[in-house]
Amino acid sequence: MSVHNSSTAEAVALIADDMREVDRLIAKRLSSDVPLVGQVAQYIISAGGKRLRPALLLLMCGALGQRSSERFTLAAVVEFIHTATLLHDDVVDDSTLRRGRATANEAFGNPASVLVGDFLYSRAFQMMVEVGDMRIMQTLAEATNVIAEGEVMQLVNMHDASLDENGYLRVIRSKTAKLFEASARIAAILAGSPPEIERACADYGQALGTAFQVIDDVLDYDGAPEEMGKNLGDDLREGKCTLPLIAAMRRGTAAQRDIIRVAIENGAVDNIDEIIAIVRETGALEVTREAAAAEAQRAIEAISQLSPNDNTKALLQLAAQLLQRRS
Repeated sequence: MSVHNSSTAEAVALIADDMREVDRLIAKRLSSDVPLVGQVAQYIISAGGKRLRPALLLLMCGALGQRSSERFTLAAVVEFIHTATLLHDDVVDDSTLRRGRATANEAFGNPASVLVGDFLYSRAFQMMVEVGDMRIMQTLAEATNVIAEGEVMQLVNMHDASLDENGYLRVIRSKTAKLFEASARIAAILAGSPPEIERACADYGQALGTAFQVIDDVLDYDGAPEEMGKNLGDDLREGKCTLPLIAAMRRGTAAQRDIIRVAIENGAVDNIDEIIAIVRETGALEVTREAAAAEAQRAIEAISQLSPNDNTKALLQLAAQLLQRRS
């Protein structure tokens, strides 16, 4: 077991009972009178995901001493929102493999995936209304809207080899980090935390989510497919200009830049081995890992503002060990 997996396991062990309650609630709220809805939703939710967003919410609640039952409902809500985005993402990206098995769109078709994604969004909003906290509803409504904007930004940026680091970060802070940020902020709202603590929690979530996605983009050129559950070069195949490619073009020769530019513009992976070699030779992976490390440090500084306890220690470890992530 890697250091990161060990650290994650220790953090999850703190909230094991809570996560079982969330899983029970998820199973209950997936029920529908339309069998295909439950079938598709259960297929993707049971696919062995990390459940990082609900875990973050629960760990942050523990760090702040918040023990109300609403935390279970809201943890299920953020997992439903995340799962809905995955269903829609895979359709947009025409993905066939996620977490080592066929995507829902590959197994059930695009129409079913899109519509069940819609069901999960609407079920999530039903559940957050049941909690009845207007600030929490505002936070989740804003997050869902920003995530959708991030998806559109990414779509617009497809096959654009001129995308710079700022444009890249804007997309992932919207598309990926926003739900991490919202999960952490919700815990602070539930706990009635003062504004400065709520901001610290939200900053931690945003930084953690950003670092998580940056490392994910590293692994697309430096990971093991059997660990990742997807194929190397999948991002390039979809025409995504991620930070490893941006850094490689900035640091490489004119010939190397042209090779990467043509691949991005055409979504071509015929010469993926050559592109991976360029990414590694130019030091682009080190540059990208440094960017992730800066975000992880930002998360550590944010969570250090909370009172020390087992949960804040676990949150510190999650940020510190994120750079060891291999899947």
